[in-house]
Amino acid sequence: MFKKTVDFIKSQYPSQGFIPLHEPRFNGNEKKYLMDCIDSTFVSSVGQYVDDFEKQLAHYTGAKYAVATVNGTAALHMALLVAGVKNNDIVITQPLSFIATCNAISYIGASPLFVDVDMDTLGMSPNSLKRYLHENCIKKSDGFTYHKVTNQKITACVPMHTYGHPCKIDEIAEICSQYTIVLIEDAAESIGSFYKEKHTGTFGLLGTFSFNGNKSITSGGGGAIITDNEMLAKKAKHLTTQAKVPHRWEFVHDDVGYNYRMPNLNAALACAQLEQLNTFLKNKRELAHSYIDFFKATEIEFVSEPKGAQSNYWLCAVLLKDKQTRDEFLQFTNNNGVMTRPTWALMNRLSMFKNAICSNVEHAEGIENRLVNLPSSVRVHEK
Repeated sequence: MFKKTVDFIKSQYPSQGFIPLHEPRFNGNEKKYLMDCIDSTFVSSVGQYVDDFEKQLAHYTGAKYAVATVNGTAALHMALLVAGVKNNDIVITQPLSFIATCNAISYIGASPLFVDVDMDTLGMSPNSLKRYLHENCIKKSDGFTYHKVTNQKITACVPMHTYGHPCKIDEIAEICSQYTIVLIEDAAESIGSFYKEKHTGTFGLLGTFSFNGNKSITSGGGGAIITDNEMLAKKAKHLTTQAKVPHRWEFVHDDVGYNYRMPNLNAALACAQLEQLNTFLKNKRELAHSYIDFFKATEIEFVSEPKGAQSNYWLCAVLLKDKQTRDEFLQFTNNNGVMTRPTWALMNRLSMFKNAICSNVEHAEGIENRLVNLPSSVRVHEK
């Protein structure tokens, strides 16, 4: 079965040798916009492409405002900061996530608290979230929620749309509202994904994206914050540009700022990529359905988009029978010219977060032992 899988994947990328997990495609105006940017000499954090990309991203996602950043981690750090997360606060998140989620929480001095994920979405489980809050937290007279044991304030909740599959974000939003917890979506992997016809990242107070080189669209390095809150958008834009007060020549800064703005060169690339996003998404959905057709006659379970969702299928994934089978599959595929990867080590297992508060995370543990990502690049059709 492993050999048939390798042969099938190679048939999807017939002109390539070694098949990478996810590589970018530059089929549009990338070179044109980059050369225009170079000719303008505005290649750093000020330029027309930055402004254009923010407007285009806001329009695409349906958000009122977008703030481009140097990467997705910076976007999430800034979102947490402007949302009011403080040192020693608790931020609820999921253990099945890329390290950047917890790193951004740690930059503020806050602590992650892990609740389990759902098997059908791979993202935060609203039932696990609700159960944990009901059993372990209390809403005090100030209107905010605190942990019963540590007395820390539960300030924010950061679910992630894992591999581009939307979690049950509307249910999570309702729970957060009941407990006066700020909802910030880690939509790093889910540009082009919709839940109940609404784009990921637009359910919470803020949402964040990554446009790293391995994402569905890329700016090389880059990220963004989206929000409908004008005040927070302006604050994020201000703080990401070193909190510099606009002036023709003077250097006046009115807060501790960050060098987090996306350079114009990266934004030029991002604009060209965003123009092709719908074409990329169509191509990736076709690939996902080819995988579905191939695996349905096997014991290997393909991870399909959840009910009510339209996933971007950033990274296609399968679930093997157990950890031993997973490891054998990883070894065989990588030894035979097909790059596959397991999911991330669970955050609560890492030395930095091993003492963080953690609920029962049996679903995340099962996924960690069984999941493998498959090559998911946009396929280049032969002419």
